[in-house]
Amino acid sequence: MIARVSGEFLPGVELGRRFYRVAVKPLLDRHVPGLRHSAALIGPGSEILGFDSARSTDHNWGPRVQVFLREDEAELCHDLGAMLSRELPEEFLGWPVRFPDVSADAWPVRHRVSVAGLGSWLTGELGFDPRTDVTVADWLATPTQLLAEVTGGAVFHDGLAPAGLGAARVALAWYPDDVWRYVLACQWQRIGQEEAFPGRCAESGDDLGSAIITARLARDASRLAMLMKRIYPPYAKWHASAFARLPGVDVLHGELSRAVAATDWQERERGLCAAWGELARWHNELGLTEPLDPAVRQFYDRPYLVIGAERFSVALRNSIGADLIRDLPLIGAVDQFIDSTDAVGWPALRRTAVTALLKRHSAT
Repeated sequence: MIARVSGEFLPGVELGRRFYRVAVKPLLDRHVPGLRHSAALIGPGSEILGFDSARSTDHNWGPRVQVFLREDEAELCHDLGAMLSRELPEEFLGWPVRFPDVSADAWPVRHRVSVAGLGSWLTGELGFDPRTDVTVADWLATPTQLLAEVTGGAVFHDGLAPAGLGAARVALAWYPDDVWRYVLACQWQRIGQEEAFPGRCAESGDDLGSAIITARLARDASRLAMLMKRIYPPYAKWHASAFARLPGVDVLHGELSRAVAATDWQERERGLCAAWGELARWHNELGLTEPLDPAVRQFYDRPYLVIGAERFSVALRNSIGADLIRDLPLIGAVDQFIDSTDAVGWPALRRTAVTALLKRHSAT
């Protein structure tokens, strides 16, 4: 538990911004005048995505800043960290400057100003340094949560420009066009694989199965919506919150909510079909393919209505210019086909899975 000294809740990014300006930068200027560095608050944490609240303050909370150095000056990291340990104040704006990391095995009480070489930090977080090049494998092996963490938050100072933190964030701002089309195609493919199942499950007496699949489809639809709006979908805790913030989302949000809350499959289907129509309209507005019919249709001769999501998947795939990407199986980026938190958080496993995907293409 973090013991608040005094004061009202302040969003973490703003707390970090003030902490850097008032407490951290003056110490750097005094001890290492002219030090070229970048300063930011990015990476893990609800505050990075703007979802922090007073509830967030009960653990791992307080003034935080990251200071990034050039790699050829990374030997300064230890000395700067030690200086900050000695000279940072005990509290800042009513919050303790030194607090424990309760996610660690031991809970050391220390300040949360990390000092690291920028290239080392980026490679440690992402598995690559986006300032040099971002390959197709890099894009597909990086979960959208990580991309949101590195491009979210705020940069308080970028003294390493033009090859600083700003350059890394610009490189990761959004997928290249062909990769974007591919992940959109794969998201439509996921929907097409299950969109008829809520009715089929209920018809066979499995209403729970109908409800579960409806919720899965709502999750996939909301992820598709964020990808359409060029927003990296965050992980489960903040997924729906990020979806609700999309511009022009009210109709889609309402229909998906209606489908998930429904107590019979016909009402679930009505909500889902309205959502499919809205997503089809968004797709056509993007202009990535020729316009597609947004009307729902019967699933073969069975009494279930679907959008025929594979139509959108095929059209998007055919619009991809690069053979390498267009011919990939419609599996997608790593967090489109791996749903385990531990697995998605395992960098070597992510890279191995995507490498296998790309090798399959090159072998055919």
